[in-house]
Amino acid sequence: MSAPMLGFVSVPQAQPEKRSAGDRCGDFDEIYNDFADGEAQEQANRCSQCGVPFCSINCPLGNNIPDWLMLAANDRLEEAYAVSAQTNSFPEICGRICPQDRLCEGNCVIEKGFDSVTIGAIERYITDTAFENGWVKPATPRKESGRSVGIVGAGPAGLAAAERLRATGHEVHVYDRHDRVGGLLIYGIPGFKLEKEIVARRHALLEEQGIRFHLGQGIGSGEGELAFEELRARHDAVLIAVGVYKSRDIGGPGSGLEGIIPALTYLTASNRRSLGDVVTDPLLDASGKDVVVIGGGDTAMDCVRTAIRQGAKSVKCLYRRDKANMPGSAREVKNAEEEGVEFVWLAAPEGFLGEGSVTSVRARRMKLGLPDATGRQSIEPEEDGLFTVKADLVIKALGFDPEPLPEMWKTDDLATSRWGTLVVRHETFETSLPGVFAAGDIVRGASLVVWAIRDGRDAAAQIDQWLEKHASAKAGARMAAE
Repeated sequence: MSAPMLGFVSVPQAQPEKRSAGDRCGDFDEIYNDFADGEAQEQANRCSQCGVPFCSINCPLGNNIPDWLMLAANDRLEEAYAVSAQTNSFPEICGRICPQDRLCEGNCVIEKGFDSVTIGAIERYITDTAFENGWVKPATPRKESGRSVGIVGAGPAGLAAAERLRATGHEVHVYDRHDRVGGLLIYGIPGFKLEKEIVARRHALLEEQGIRFHLGQGIGSGEGELAFEELRARHDAVLIAVGVYKSRDIGGPGSGLEGIIPALTYLTASNRRSLGDVVTDPLLDASGKDVVVIGGGDTAMDCVRTAIRQGAKSVKCLYRRDKANMPGSAREVKNAEEEGVEFVWLAAPEGFLGEGSVTSVRARRMKLGLPDATGRQSIEPEEDGLFTVKADLVIKALGFDPEPLPEMWKTDDLATSRWGTLVVRHETFETSLPGVFAAGDIVRGASLVVWAIRDGRDAAAQIDQWLEKHASAKAGARMAAE
């Protein structure tokens, strides 16, 4: 008998059990336990199968969420995974790190009191069950196309594009300057949100699919780097999916003091330690320090929660607006508060004090004004609102900008916007250079992993169409040689 899909009437919302704050702060393991057998099915049965699925509409990937919830509720988990994988290259990752509270779950029709269906946790359960049972198979092509695509960047956009292009039959080579596959999934997101074995498991599957990875291979004109024009000559098409990694800076007196570091530098060092790498720089360790993180997004939450786990003496987060106007996930803010992070709301840094090394942050109290053009309330400084916060380590989590690719790669014809992102034809993802495409954050600016996956999949479809129309002579020559 099929589940009636009326569980929301009598069954309360439940997330998987969360480890206690005292327990989880002692390691970098994920904080949520898995659903026990039957719990995911019971929670999936809370989906009302509404006529207009706002969860799907507000999912960047357009996932068929009600369909795989119904299958999960009826214990048809293999089919549920198959439906999920049709629209999402990495559902095991999205189930862990997507901000469901402001995407699918936040738009559930039974959201009142935030008792929405626990979509993210069920997605994670379905995919992990699929891996455990061997249902996840590499999407190998039925036949080879004889065409080659080079992808720069092994982050979520590049990997999603690689998976789709290889499934279509193209030879796919992925180049990345780092020594591991995953980009921000490996080096930017802490293990308590995404354990690295999850990324390594997907990496192995992509290699089994036939994708070739060239790690430690930068693109540019420096020693050991591959020239961009040579990369283009190797392949019939190229996709740029490098992301944005340049941290936005903060000015003011004392901003050059030692002990003021970018968020990504800090998170990368922490993740490398977790992966077994040796990181000797004491500036990148919060142990025993008074830590101040400046910013209010998800990256800031990653930093404060990492500092707690490293044994910081105190951890404060300064944000210029209030809690209601914070851009980060409300769920992540709650987790940080549980773990001992102190939030200093309506506080904007104006300078840094210290001799040689930072000793404190000078900040000013702010107040909320009228809404601006975006609908967010503007901020205004409070008179006589100056105060200081003790800090041995200050972490700047103010967002990211693109690196100057045309300058780095000696490609003046590669058009960029005034923000430094690559300009593309949005319907085709093609840049100003023929046969060169771009997707992910390097086009849209710093955004969510789920949007990078969507862009990578869409770009792959456009590249496949382009290759069909522009079968090059060198592709024919390569097929003849084989």
